[in-house]
Amino acid sequence: MSNHHCLNDMKPGQTARIHSLTAAGSTRRRLSDLGLVDQTLVQCIGKSPSGDPCAYLIRGAVIAIRSAEGKKILIEEPASGHKTIALAGNPNVGKSTLFNSLTGMKQHTGNWPGKTVENALGLCHSRRHDYILADLPGTYSLMPHSPEEEEARNFLCSGRADAAIVVCDASCLERNLNLVLQTIELIPRVLVCVNLMDEAARHHIHIDLPALSKALGVPVVGTTARDRHSLDALLDALDELFESPAGSKTGTCPVTYPPLLEAALTILEPPVRNLSGLTLPPRWTALRLLEHRLNPEAALPPLLPSLLHTDPAVKQALTEAEHILTASDIHKEQLSDLITAALFHHAETICQTVIQKEKQDARRTLRRMDALLTSRRTSYPLMLLLLAFVFWLTIAGANYPSQLLSGLFTFLETPLAAFFVRLHAPAWLQDLAVSGIYRVLTWVVSVMLPPMAIFFPLFTLLEDAGLLPRIAYNLDHAFQCCHSCGKQGLTLCMGFGCNAAGVTGCRIIDSPRERLIAILTNSFVPCNGRFPVILTLITLFFTGAAGAFSSNALAALLLTGVILLGIAATFLASWLLSRTILKGVPSFFTLELPPYRRPQFGPVLIRSLLDRTLFVLGRAVTAAAPAGLIIWLMASLTWQGSTLLSICAAALDPFAALFGLDGVILMAFLLGMPANEIVLPIILMAYLNQQTLTAPENLLTLKSLLISQGWTPLTAACTILFTLFHWPCATTLITIHKETKSLKWTLLAFLLPTAFGLTLCLLTTQTARLLF
Repeated sequence: MSNHHCLNDMKPGQTARIHSLTAAGSTRRRLSDLGLVDQTLVQCIGKSPSGDPCAYLIRGAVIAIRSAEGKKILIEEPASGHKTIALAGNPNVGKSTLFNSLTGMKQHTGNWPGKTVENALGLCHSRRHDYILADLPGTYSLMPHSPEEEEARNFLCSGRADAAIVVCDASCLERNLNLVLQTIELIPRVLVCVNLMDEAARHHIHIDLPALSKALGVPVVGTTARDRHSLDALLDALDELFESPAGSKTGTCPVTYPPLLEAALTILEPPVRNLSGLTLPPRWTALRLLEHRLNPEAALPPLLPSLLHTDPAVKQALTEAEHILTASDIHKEQLSDLITAALFHHAETICQTVIQKEKQDARRTLRRMDALLTSRRTSYPLMLLLLAFVFWLTIAGANYPSQLLSGLFTFLETPLAAFFVRLHAPAWLQDLAVSGIYRVLTWVVSVMLPPMAIFFPLFTLLEDAGLLPRIAYNLDHAFQCCHSCGKQGLTLCMGFGCNAAGVTGCRIIDSPRERLIAILTNSFVPCNGRFPVILTLITLFFTGAAGAFSSNALAALLLTGVILLGIAATFLASWLLSRTILKGVPSFFTLELPPYRRPQFGPVLIRSLLDRTLFVLGRAVTAAAPAGLIIWLMASLTWQGSTLLSICAAALDPFAALFGLDGVILMAFLLGMPANEIVLPIILMAYLNQQTLTAPENLLTLKSLLISQGWTPLTAACTILFTLFHWPCATTLITIHKETKSLKWTLLAFLLPTAFGLTLCLLTTQTARLLF
């Protein structure tokens, strides 16, 4: 089977070798001169903002190549010269952190399971060799139960890995050895990396690494992923593994299965070993064949030769082996249970001899913290306090940087306008570029960047500390009542920073149905783009703008109430979806609660800024540029003495009045779809009949203006409700379409919160009018 692809198929971070060039003439000559010849190692560094061209590391130089030329460059999997090492391990054992430390790449990491959802490749240099590391998704077993586990198993079975490094958590080694033992059965060269040795030491856990190596029959190295010296020892052991004879292990069969299963294997293994073309270990293959024979739902690896099903000797031996098992009433899941139990019993026996604990209650501190953060009485109040603190810090800390950015962009507006004057550009073009597109873009950047630059690092610190899985744990029962998944609580928290990031985070949910519910309801919680509008209106109409402690406390209380309303609506919408178009029962749910760890502040700042803040901001700016053009046109073009903006607002007035709004407010939400931050400025622009976005001088001036336009506390309340519940911004809608690949679900994500918002506004308005 051909493994040849074109250069365009590479994703950022992936590495491959050049197979051949299909280009001709001067293009082929130019590509060859750049060093793109047979077996050249190429690494994709990244893509330009538009996706074309891409940057590649070629023979020490970074070269940009367009997709048109990339199609003419065929690549293949790394071959001789650079050995491919599969980096496997349970979720949340520091595997991706180890990968980043060894390769210098920035694979996203976090202290909760499910971070790695696809393979990442990176180049690693030891003292004597160069290696290609493949960071596989976290898996508990090579008998897969999820798409990520199946992907990891298939990579190991494909023959693309020359060796495997299995990363274990030193503080819970026994559970990790299940995967280690399965990998040893499958891969000839295995190196066991016992990571987090420092954490085990804090828990008074001591591991005899030489004894563990002897018991497993493979090399074992203890590491701390953040300590470079231990990583050098790991690379040295990897060099020694390749310089020793292939498959040299002190024990070739570390696991002994129950007598009945061993008898079945004795019958089946010889004919399997005699098969020509079989690259997988006969014993491991025989186990998988038996599993599949008794339970067809246990899928075989895709690269397992089809002749295993048709070879007469294998078929006969498989029938005899099946008879031995079924005669003893071993059917379907019982066989998998026997295999798993044997693996864990063997792991338990090993750990009893290699692990010493000075303190039997080594996890007392962890349990004390969990007693606070996950108990019935204190968990929810502490969650609310933590959430309120993060919001307060985000809002308070973003004010001054937003003002600085706004002042900077205002200062730059003058030389930009002068530049157009020097070009002798028409006045309309200058107004369009400066007062339209530029001002909208700079408003979005100055308002979005500071809160995101604060919120996302705080959120990532909570990830690293191990708090987010506790939030999912606490919320799982509520989501279970909604026939959804507790991991939705993690994506809900991400939505507070940016709904687009929350939608992307839904990948951690295994069930497609529950993942879709989480995507469709993520925008029910307010993102940081909606917080300024909500907080401003609360301050103006319900708490006062004096800044006294009591006013600030009341504002915080009301803001918390708005947040709780959004969370309650998320539960209600999830329940409605699971009872109607997305019917189903809650899927199987397990979630590892990792130990509390000290966050890595430096990597957190870099990771959150690059992976989240700039990514989301880039999408928002892309959507805001055309919005600036549309807003300027509607505010500039007139008909019968009125601007298009005022005409459209007047047309929407009767409809908006039913919901306690006016046409200007509704029009502002429509034009503010690219970014919620520009809704309030558009309202001011329309009320003042200006052609550009305007910021109020102070809150008192803003309140006077709104009251002069007929605003009441009811108007403010309905605007707050509609700010909380309306269509997602353009950035989020683009992300939803990318994740679901469906216009139908994207449209439903648009309509669902809008229907909630209009219904609440209608009920609030009509109730208030009846009472008052």
